[in-house]
Amino acid sequence: MATKAALETQLSVVAGFENPRVELEQYPTPPGLAAHVVHVADLNGDVEGRTVVDLGTGTGMLALGAALRGPARVVGVDVDAEALDVARDNRVRVGTTTPIHWVRADATRAPLCVDEPTTVLMNPPFGAQRGHEHADRAFLRTAATLSDVSYSIHNTGSQEFVEAFAADEGGTVTHAFEATFSLDRQFEFHDEASKDIDTEVYRIEWD
Repeated sequence: MATKAALETQLSVVAGFENPRVELEQYPTPPGLAAHVVHVADLNGDVEGRTVVDLGTGTGMLALGAALRGPARVVGVDVDAEALDVARDNRVRVGTTTPIHWVRADATRAPLCVDEPTTVLMNPPFGAQRGHEHADRAFLRTAATLSDVSYSIHNTGSQEFVEAFAADEGGTVTHAFEATFSLDRQFEFHDEASKDIDTEVYRIEWD
């Protein structure tokens, strides 16, 4: 198995959004954070030989990270056609030969029916925009429907919500760890060139 550092290096070529949409909270997942999530998933036996679904894949960072760790196939779902075009280009940059299917659809209503063991990796919207509070709830519900296990990135302070939601949907949080999300300035309302945000990553097993 390649190291986490090597995976981060491989993902450093992944391009971000050309025209990010604030209403979709389109912030690219940093290579270091993506490598961390994928590496932990791989160590837990949740990537190799399995179907991996990246809900709200954006330009493909988590999907491509998983593709470099020997899954049976990867599916990236996103509503933004332009982002998926960048994801296709990013696949060429990364150079993976793993089968990847890019699906344009609402990730909270993903038109997928998967019969084999499935892992969801996702960096859902945090619900920071007015009118979109708890946007990550719908992503978790989709993960519960599609997968045996999921890894998701959430805003700090989400533990009570994630554990309660998982329990209501027949899931169990088995792992939780803190991670830093380095956010570069993308929108006019951002005051700083870059900012580090504290986040939490949860592994959930779904019944």
